[in-house]
Amino acid sequence: MHFSKLFFITIFTLQSLLFISSIAVKQPIFREYIGYVDLAQSQDDYRKIRYNNVSFSDVPISPNVEFHFILSFAIDYINNTQSNTQPMVYTRLNTRGQFTAYWDTEILTPSEVLSIKSKHPNVKVAVSIGGFTYLGGESFFLASDVDFWVTNAVRTLTDIIQKYNLDGIDIYYRNFTGVDDDIRGSPETFAVCVGRLISTLKDNGVISFASIAPFDGDLSRKYYLELWRNYGQLIDYVNFQFYAYDTKWMSVDQFIDYFDAQTILYKGGNILASITSDDSGGLTAENGFFEACNTLRSSRENFMGIFVWSADISKPKGFIYENQSQALLATPQY
Repeated sequence: MHFSKLFFITIFTLQSLLFISSIAVKQPIFREYIGYVDLAQSQDDYRKIRYNNVSFSDVPISPNVEFHFILSFAIDYINNTQSNTQPMVYTRLNTRGQFTAYWDTEILTPSEVLSIKSKHPNVKVAVSIGGFTYLGGESFFLASDVDFWVTNAVRTLTDIIQKYNLDGIDIYYRNFTGVDDDIRGSPETFAVCVGRLISTLKDNGVISFASIAPFDGDLSRKYYLELWRNYGQLIDYVNFQFYAYDTKWMSVDQFIDYFDAQTILYKGGNILASITSDDSGGLTAENGFFEACNTLRSSRENFMGIFVWSADISKPKGFIYENQSQALLATPQY
């Protein structure tokens, strides 16, 4: 009897220690957008302009973080050949949920996804949908029929995700009409369409995580918060675009204040800090970005990690911010 009781106490203690250990070794997350191509219009035809031929294997990957590549972008776009000289006209037509891969598909291929994931077990790959430009015009969200849009989006994105062996989805719409009397592009329509898309992909076992990429601004806030209020429980990460703040000389304290403001808006969300490789906005490394991240990491429970826009810009710079971000995140906290 004494032996039996001692045995069960020992087993319980070992299970408890293993559970605690599994929590303690949970890796921080580093995310990187990759494969963005400028879809520019020439005089006679449309062409892709590749940025720096960046591949997955070019990017430094620390084994001590959970690393997410995010393919940029899959776009829901209607090609109206009648308007091929005026991109702005047809990019505002109804979108139908018919997504196509518009990242650098010549380099970032399905076999390359499999290769990088086999070499680095800590790597996951997601697809970002929406984008912000196409053929010189702005890509808008306009869905005249919610059921039709969701059905098409689930089908086309499932095809892409399974073809490329992807793990998750990222929502990166930048352009919204903001026309109050146009239900096609309303915050409510956006939230229902995108929320049902994420829900269905998760329920079908197609993806294991989802993220959103909101930014500062009245329109963005209105649309993404409508999505968050109704479907926030399905969203695993908030890739907030801190580099999109219209602030040329942001300070460390300002950055932390902005982070705390988003924590309030996206209550309960796992928020990532962000930096852009070309230092075009937000808090730069020179002005204290990594100092701010250190402070957030030690004092904010919902600080999930860091993401960089983007590998395509970082390549000629030697991936400095990627190395610094991962080194910071991999440093043990005591």
